[in-house]
Amino acid sequence: MRIGIAGAGRIGAFHALTLGAVAGVEQVVVTDAVPGQAALVAEEQGHQFSPDLDDLLGRVDALVIATSTSGHAPTLRAALAAKVPVFCEKPVAATLEETIELVQLVEEVGVPVQVGFQRRFDTGYRRARTAVADGELGFVHSVRMNTHDQSPPPAAYLPTSGGLFRDCSVHDFDVLRFVTGREVASVFAVGANKGAGFFTESGDIDTGAAVLTLDDGTLATASATRYNGGGHDVRMEVMGSKGTIGVGYDDSLALHSAETGVDYPRGPQKWSFMERFLPAYRSELAAFCDLVAGRTENPCTVGDALEAFRVAEACEMSRATGRPVAMEQIGGAV
Repeated sequence: MRIGIAGAGRIGAFHALTLGAVAGVEQVVVTDAVPGQAALVAEEQGHQFSPDLDDLLGRVDALVIATSTSGHAPTLRAALAAKVPVFCEKPVAATLEETIELVQLVEEVGVPVQVGFQRRFDTGYRRARTAVADGELGFVHSVRMNTHDQSPPPAAYLPTSGGLFRDCSVHDFDVLRFVTGREVASVFAVGANKGAGFFTESGDIDTGAAVLTLDDGTLATASATRYNGGGHDVRMEVMGSKGTIGVGYDDSLALHSAETGVDYPRGPQKWSFMERFLPAYRSELAAFCDLVAGRTENPCTVGDALEAFRVAEACEMSRATGRPVAMEQIGGAV
């Protein structure tokens, strides 16, 4: 199998390295809007270089899209036109309207497209999903989630990020559906800025929180921040009538107890999403290769990505209006 990679930045270079070790991948071909960057990654890792996307699509069996966000949609369209299966980092597109359009296009073309919500491949989240599905927790009544970055991104990143809920919390919204098997019915979201002025200047927030009501009455909360100096902190707690299970609770937990005589967690902390989810990133690309080979079903479809985006869109609407938002108010419902 020959896999192409569009985008040779940090995540693209990491995916190239990962794919080089996946069984059945015979060749990795790298391209980038800056050809010199793609050539450098290809040379360093022993892969092939392609000068542009058109050339690459004619040489590969599947494509991994790891460009900047603005490049996702046009690159995906080109791959669909060439009938090349795709793994696309989130988001599929920068707007809800274009995401809906691309979901329809994928359905029409019939080419497999897997979206990169890596938490679906994390062992903790998978264990929580099994606990819910097997009834181990009884009926689930509450879920708590957080995505807390250790430090903020550069100011230049914000105008293309989509905002905190679409960029950060969207992972929580996707994995909430994955773990519970339920859909979000309504949201109420708030946000604040206490850090760098460029968040306010760009119309974004550095800290946000949302209360989500699921379609079976389960209550979920999601918090996100760009300022968690103690380390990168991503967790979920699923609480039920018979028990509670937690994801992200190990010795790397970026939290310390105020109780005396407690030495947990012992560290070291993790400092980035790449470090926190390294095994999950590897597993999702192995799953993509299985999807391309026809050995498995799609583990994260463009339809899944659309649903998570719709929840993030509802949170932004709620934050802007100061009111709860029912999901019926957001376009693109399946």
